[in-house]
Amino acid sequence: MKKITVKTKSVEYPVLVERGALAQVGKIVAKMLPSKKSRCFVITVAPVWTLWGETFKKALTTAKVDFTVLEMTDGERAKSFASIEHLTERMAAKGADRNSVVIAFGGGVVGDLAGFLASVYMRGVPVVQVPTTLLAQVDAAIGGKTGANLRAGKNLVGTFHQPLAVISDPELLTTLPDREFRAGLFEVIKSGVIRDRKLFEVTESERKSLLARDQEILERVIYDCARIKAEVVAADEKESDLRRILNFGHTIGHALEADTGYRHFLHGEAVAWGMAAAAMIGTAVRKTSPELAQRIVSCVLAYSPLPEVNSRAEDIVRRIRGDKKAVDGKVHFVLATSVGRVAIYNRVPDDVVAHAVQELHYLSRN
Repeated sequence: MKKITVKTKSVEYPVLVERGALAQVGKIVAKMLPSKKSRCFVITVAPVWTLWGETFKKALTTAKVDFTVLEMTDGERAKSFASIEHLTERMAAKGADRNSVVIAFGGGVVGDLAGFLASVYMRGVPVVQVPTTLLAQVDAAIGGKTGANLRAGKNLVGTFHQPLAVISDPELLTTLPDREFRAGLFEVIKSGVIRDRKLFEVTESERKSLLARDQEILERVIYDCARIKAEVVAADEKESDLRRILNFGHTIGHALEADTGYRHFLHGEAVAWGMAAAAMIGTAVRKTSPELAQRIVSCVLAYSPLPEVNSRAEDIVRRIRGDKKAVDGKVHFVLATSVGRVAIYNRVPDDVVAHAVQELHYLSRN
């Protein structure tokens, strides 16, 4: 099993990547339990449990891990305080205590919400991330960021709560709907742009194999993205400096999600348009060459289709001013300077942002 170790100032934990890893979840988790009497609370959604629940149950039962399954509502709109309250009440009713362990078995929404739940239940219990989407395996499950959404914006409430482990099985992606799978590939593109030229080149040259879900290439890509995320998190656990580079495409992406009520875009799709906009913005402020911007936009569009961008430019500008990444009223944009290198820039004029959003309108209709 391929292993990447995430080392932060507060904790050290493994990210494990291997086809068939789901069948070994029980054995892995059993070794990490705080006590012999620890109980696991598996947070999941119905589509995941229907497809993979039997394999998961067998893995935990064989390892003699005591567990309770709690299903939550699927989708970005479920990342709410109402969901947190509902799940914590159910955990309490089932007798969850300080030795309990939360297992997040789902995509990015499940991972974010279950991580948040674990960080606040009895002032913090451990969490194990078992991501079931490509987006979660390459990004969201690693690094300890948890969150819930407000009407005002995405992930405006959250904590840093590092997991005991992340266990990624590429075989789980074989049943992922095409749209969800493509959404994860945009996060792979992001990882390449910000930190790894060779990975970006793989997304350009191996498009057909990636879209066909070639297991060998997928396992390599998941490992490379996890390695990149581990390096960044180790250097900057709580997003004070370097970790901001992981937000390439997210500033406008989050605004697009919030502006459409989290119903129009999947997260990775919004990030895709955000990366295209960041490429245009980078050119406008002379941080990104026109050639590089075109390369990024072309790579993004190669993994289309993507939902249309219908938000008004002025609404997106207003929303990014209220984004949690804004500091002292200044919005920090991550802009590509070369393939594998980015810079943080906080002097982007509003009209440049508005023009980029207007360009997205055009691109999304052609």
